[in-house]
Amino acid sequence: MNPTLEPGKYVVAVSGGVDSMVLLDVLRRLPGVELVVAHYEHGIREDSDEDRKLVEHVAEQYGLTYTYEHGHLGAGASEATARAARYAFLRTVKKQTGAKAILTAHHQDDVIETAIINILRGTGRKGLSSLKDTGELVRPFLHIAKADILKYAHKHHVAWHEDSTNTSDLYLRNYIRQRVLPRLGEAGKQAFLSYISKASDVNPIIDSLLLHDITTHTDKNGMVRHWFIMQPHAVCKEVTAAWLRHAGVHEFDAKAIERLVIAIKVDVPGKVRDVNAGYFLKVGKTHVQLLQRSTS
Repeated sequence: MNPTLEPGKYVVAVSGGVDSMVLLDVLRRLPGVELVVAHYEHGIREDSDEDRKLVEHVAEQYGLTYTYEHGHLGAGASEATARAARYAFLRTVKKQTGAKAILTAHHQDDVIETAIINILRGTGRKGLSSLKDTGELVRPFLHIAKADILKYAHKHHVAWHEDSTNTSDLYLRNYIRQRVLPRLGEAGKQAFLSYISKASDVNPIIDSLLLHDITTHTDKNGMVRHWFIMQPHAVCKEVTAAWLRHAGVHEFDAKAIERLVIAIKVDVPGKVRDVNAGYFLKVGKTHVQLLQRSTS
């Protein structure tokens, strides 16, 4: 367990759970790395204040800068709502501190869990390789198994606070973690990781080819509708998803893609379809346009 980071300042997201507490313990030992410990208290659990106290205490013990925010999301908040609020907080801290990147404790088991969740949600090939490093987010533990993190925690006497919701099957991720992953076994996990790795290699190539085709068949009036209609339905879904991502739209699911594909194929000219709060689709006779809503 020996991650490498370029020297500089980083925001490290620490929830108080074993993964992030181990990450903090490992990172604090790296030379030339300045850490800002950021804790987001969602306000979903009654005992979440204990997490904050632990993280604050350990950050103070290590002599590290510490910041936190209370979200007051309430017990009914979804995983998606909690994630969006947490990352909004982390990005704000990054901007305010001038940090190079945000560090999170996602690990190898998280990679598998996320891939399974995305498959169930119909995100397609992109969902298999969605959990990875970006320019903004760095995940030093992606190659580390959960079991190894626990071994490190016990060996180095790392304190952590167990999330009381981790045992609840109400959350899809918990169900997969407790019911599905154990049935895969070590061989199954490695096979799944190999498949994910191959998808990570192939996806950028497919994305590049899709973008080339979209650009080739797009002019000042938008994307050529006849070209789109002539593609197989599965290809149309891939083109639509790539088109949205290229425009900066990243939050969509399989149902939204299906709805937009059908609209592009069969809607009468002049029809307008919502994409999300920021974008809409305008269907013409020969072209279809993806337009941004006015902010004024």
